[in-house]
Amino acid sequence: MGPAASGTGNAERGRSGEQEALRRRLRLVVSYLGTGFHGFALQRGVPTVAGVLGEALEKVLRHPVELTCAGRTDAGVHAWGQVVSFDAAIGADLDRLERSLNKMLAPAVAVREVAWAPQGFDARYSAVSRTYRYSISCRAWPDPFIAATTWQVGAPLDLRAMQAACDALLGEHDFSSFCHLSKRSPRSLVRRVLAADWSDLGCDQLRFEIRATSFCQQMVRSVVGLLVEVGMGRRKAGEMMGVIAAKDRSLAGPVAPPHGLCLWAVEYNSEARGD
Repeated sequence: MGPAASGTGNAERGRSGEQEALRRRLRLVVSYLGTGFHGFALQRGVPTVAGVLGEALEKVLRHPVELTCAGRTDAGVHAWGQVVSFDAAIGADLDRLERSLNKMLAPAVAVREVAWAPQGFDARYSAVSRTYRYSISCRAWPDPFIAATTWQVGAPLDLRAMQAACDALLGEHDFSSFCHLSKRSPRSLVRRVLAADWSDLGCDQLRFEIRATSFCQQMVRSVVGLLVEVGMGRRKAGEMMGVIAAKDRSLAGPVAPPHGLCLWAVEYNSEARGD
């Protein structure tokens, strides 16, 4: 009985090893409108981006997939340059896969790029930085054409004051004052911000763009919430440094709504890109 069971186990491990050898890492660049999704990550009983994307992939590829994403966006948050990685059969037709996915997932989700990735590539851990954009409208009336992706503040904002407040964000800091704390929160909330600034897009529209090596949950929305308070004259630009140093979530103020936020781009070094 022992040798037979051992032989069966060896055979199963052998088949598993063969299947692994016949798969290769695949990378997708995905865009989606977060409206209607309870974030990217899988959750039982509610629609998520990973849920609909994974289901579509398994229908086309005809084998299970385990998705890893560059940034686990929250409910209602959008993405233009989300990156997803998983293992797929070596013989997969990438052009057919892209066409099929876009037919199945339109219009809320679009797959912009499908490509083989270097061995060991991981959408999350191979990333060197991520860029988020937050859009605001200062118009007194709502614009139905941008309402789904823009926070309508509905009042003029002091752009120079908000730009000045961004200076304190640059560099490496503990962003406890701007992060939602939960059981899943990492031990360290130290993050390195590489760039942060506001742009005037004209027609009473403003855009905040921030790039960092990584972000903690609700960090960008919390930062935007405080910056808008500065723009309204309720807070001073110089307060930003003190709020960061305090490591006190209650000092940051209101969190900006999710629908104005978009994961714009994820950056990788040349080795991870396979250049």
